[in-house]
Amino acid sequence: MDFLYRAFFAVAIAETCSWAGLLAGMYVKYLGSGNEIGVQIFGPVHGALVIAYVGAVLLLARNADWSLRKTGVGLLCGIPPLASIWFERKVARERRSHTLQTA
Repeated sequence: MDFLYRAFFAVAIAETCSWAGLLAGMYVKYLGSGNEIGVQIFGPVHGALVIAYVGAVLLLARNADWSLRKTGVGLLCGIPPLASIWFERKVARERRSHTLQTA
């Protein structure tokens, strides 16, 4: 189970970074020089990481016995820019408090 949490954290952070890269690429494309390289690079990377994030949320939800609400919030956090990092931090805090309570 520890591996699933670490994988989820890594994917959530990577998804957030790819969102930031895509947003920067869109800024340059539409408001800057018009160069599309940022969108061409970060678009597919972000798409793949969103799919990985959804998979990680579903896998962890099933194995950690998350509620339907928590799972839904996790999935929805993959949509707005940078929301997956908020959810990742929330899961990390809950996991730390649970670990301290059981120790």
